[in-house]
Amino acid sequence: MNCSTTWPCAALPAADLSTRTTMKVGGRVAWLLEPATPEEFREAYLLARERGHQVRVLGGGANLLVCDGELPFTVLCTSRMGRIFRPGTQPEDGADGAPESGSTADPEREPAPLAQLEDLARVAPVPREDDPRLVAWAGASLPGLLRTARELGWSGLEGLVGVPGSAGGAAAMNAGGRWGDFWDVVESVRVLTPEGELRDITRAAAKPSYRDGGLGENIVLGVVLALEVSQRAEVSTVMDTYLREKNALQPVTEASSGCIFKNPDPELSDGRRAGQLIDECGGKELRRGAALVSPRHANFIINSGGAQAADVFTLIEDVRDLVAQKTGLQLATEVRIWP
Repeated sequence: MNCSTTWPCAALPAADLSTRTTMKVGGRVAWLLEPATPEEFREAYLLARERGHQVRVLGGGANLLVCDGELPFTVLCTSRMGRIFRPGTQPEDGADGAPESGSTADPEREPAPLAQLEDLARVAPVPREDDPRLVAWAGASLPGLLRTARELGWSGLEGLVGVPGSAGGAAAMNAGGRWGDFWDVVESVRVLTPEGELRDITRAAAKPSYRDGGLGENIVLGVVLALEVSQRAEVSTVMDTYLREKNALQPVTEASSGCIFKNPDPELSDGRRAGQLIDECGGKELRRGAALVSPRHANFIINSGGAQAADVFTLIEDVRDLVAQKTGLQLATEVRIWP
């Protein structure tokens, strides 16, 4: 439903968030807004704030648990903002706003129209074959970014194979795993501040860390990724190898939000990761209703069908209590929780 008279973008009233998260749980919000461009996003965000709405931002729905019931906020969803392109080229829908030929970005001037994010990369508008950078709007899927990098023969994203979610969410939380993190290849991000202002933030300024992009309350609108020129066959081989390993060890086809807990300090856990600790403590036997600890990887909770958010939250506490009782370690959650 497109309520254009009410909002400046596609808008869905009384939206069920359980259909928008990878765990398949969650309540209902009065409005779910789906801007198609960064400009629409900013306009909808400012209007929602002007109307006194609490605003939450939803990407691909991974790494997120949403409470049951009626939820007191409006959601801005980036799912329609999925463009991926090279610096100096237009998004595939030919959005307006490209700089004139031969122009370069002036760091002191106002940011260019958000439909074109080349000025984040500070490059001339003609892509070079030796310039392996990609620009992605916040809603671009991680699998889509990996497919693009594979097709171009560019290396750097292989460690994120099999990771769900979007570029915006990956930048916000520094998504990753044993083979690398998203911010390893982020050159800069464009964000919308809580006050509605635009800022460009480099990796040096963000200072990302383990499962934290260092962006605070800023909302990611787009990212510039600095990859490395390689060979398509080599990139494909690495991606396929990593994916086979991940499929063997993780419940990638099940409804889950990804890893529930952060890995503890290795000095405190004798080098054991969260999943290993949970497994050693007998956590794979735990379940609440249709929510259960994955028998394949103990740091995943899966929805076996019909689970409620309350079941998942209770199971998280059961797992945390079990590990604390048997090891004295307090596991911290990696997954975000609304509200």
